[in-house]
Amino acid sequence: MRGYLLRRLPSALLVLLVASFVVFAVLRLVPSDPAAVLAGPDASAETEAAIRARLGLDEPLPAQYLRWLGDLLTGDLGPSYAIGGQTADLIGDGLGATAELTLGALLFVVVLGGTFGILGATSRNRWVSGAVRILTTGALSVPPFVTGVLLVLLFSVLLGVLPPGGRIPLLTAPDLGVQYLLLPALCLALPSAAVLGRYLKDGIERALGEDYVRTATAAGIAPRRLLWRHALPNALPPVVTLLGMQTGNLLGGAVLVEAIFAWPGLGQLAEQALVRRDYPVVQDLLLLLVTVFVLVQLLTDLVHARLDPRIRWE
Repeated sequence: MRGYLLRRLPSALLVLLVASFVVFAVLRLVPSDPAAVLAGPDASAETEAAIRARLGLDEPLPAQYLRWLGDLLTGDLGPSYAIGGQTADLIGDGLGATAELTLGALLFVVVLGGTFGILGATSRNRWVSGAVRILTTGALSVPPFVTGVLLVLLFSVLLGVLPPGGRIPLLTAPDLGVQYLLLPALCLALPSAAVLGRYLKDGIERALGEDYVRTATAAGIAPRRLLWRHALPNALPPVVTLLGMQTGNLLGGAVLVEAIFAWPGLGQLAEQALVRRDYPVVQDLLLLLVTVFVLVQLLTDLVHARLDPRIRWE
């Protein structure tokens, strides 16, 4: 397993290096000058030039890129242009909230997706399988901003059992924190849970159709034992890979869900930084998301290799 990890690390580092260059280049192509935004509409050319020199924007682009990489390696992300404060502090404040939301949504994805997949593949009740099909289709068809509004109307306005927005950290007050987390985490998780459930259903059905399963059934082995000891383990490796990909989708979707539920995470910080043309915050946020996605994919590959020894042998 260690050798497999060492073989994967170079490609992961190369992806991060290419991603850093793409993020830096794309932001520089945006038709806006941060110095002009900071100086204001009535500022003189000398004032804009002074701000540009203070921020290092008057240097050649390769020099700016190398300086940014050096700051990343040393952990010095520098100050924010427009929002104020240190970029590392701003990202750190929102990272805990976004991580809490993403992990809560991931738990919903695993529980709901596993339930959808197993019930859809094994239930002989037409009503149960039909209900699972309707739920997964609805979760995939309805966009998150509509789902979020419907959840707020149902659980906050009509039933009054959950708060409509905001956040209380789980570590501060776990009982209240869970109440604030449930609706945004469920809203974020539903599309990914539907995808995972359909994929797991197909995998279990293929495994149950194998010759060894029919032989074991003829030998009198209980269907429950066949599901949990044989069919489900064989269906898991590709599902784990899909789960890693859906984790990246959760990180991207968290930006919209945070806006719906007033969740103070990286999504709100990204919105502020984009509106104010705050390059350091935006490029550090984008590279952070890419880094997390690469790490999740690397972890997913390790779990896949653990479940399927053929991957390690190759």
